[in-house]
Amino acid sequence: MNFTKLQSAGNDFILVEAVNMTHDWEQLARAICQQHFGVGADGLLLLIPSKTADFGMRVFNTDGSEAEACGNGLRCLVRYVIDQGLANAKVDEVKVETIAGIRKARLIKQAGRVTKIQAGMGIPEFDAHKIPVLAEHGKGRLVDIKLIADYSVTIDSEKLRLSFVSMGNPHAVCFQKQPVSEFPLSRLGPIIEKHELFPNRVNFEVASVISRKRIDVRVWERGVGETLACGSGACAVAVVAQLLDYINNPVEITLPGGTLEVDWDRTGEVLLSGPAEIVFTGEWPD
Repeated sequence: MNFTKLQSAGNDFILVEAVNMTHDWEQLARAICQQHFGVGADGLLLLIPSKTADFGMRVFNTDGSEAEACGNGLRCLVRYVIDQGLANAKVDEVKVETIAGIRKARLIKQAGRVTKIQAGMGIPEFDAHKIPVLAEHGKGRLVDIKLIADYSVTIDSEKLRLSFVSMGNPHAVCFQKQPVSEFPLSRLGPIIEKHELFPNRVNFEVASVISRKRIDVRVWERGVGETLACGSGACAVAVVAQLLDYINNPVEITLPGGTLEVDWDRTGEVLLSGPAEIVFTGEWPD
């Protein structure tokens, strides 16, 4: 089985062209994504045909679970189809069908070469039932009659205040004044991911506002663990920060693996930009 490894700000993926191919993808994701016994990655991307878009995409986490949305994975997949000549070199936009809906990726070019990929990540969802989160009344506050913010939760004796949003997948965001490097993410992340508040588990972001133009973030990704970057997580943080009036627009999200840019006008879809590069190609014994 041929594969290509790609990365965006250290968020790495193994891409397989799965046209006319059947496989136990959950088992493959668990095996191929292992750091020491496999290729090593945060997730498995499948490039598949689509009847409603230019391409289709499926994403499997390292534990074999399937993700609804993945911003960095989407931009990596678009980088792949451009570099491999699978998309017309003259187009300025590529449409990709995902579980969360059709996502559009805008190709920004210089001298005819794609230098930047900006992905539309859809419109944020704040309804508790659609995120989903089993939030109780009185433990948080409503912002702009949308966002459930400052929701009080005690995790392993730590008191946290969370804000909830869906970017096609569920997110819980925690802002703190201390550097994000001081947050015990490896201890609290897995507990929050599987907390009873979140029937479908959750992606958890801890964030620190550095200025009105920049936020430092670490992410515990559902089904993966801590990752060097997370596109949907960066979008979730930026959306919450905008509604809480912490930042201007656009904003840079600085993660351990690099920087992503998020642009949101508070009404339309969230736009995500950042690096997307092919690392190497190889063959997996199947």
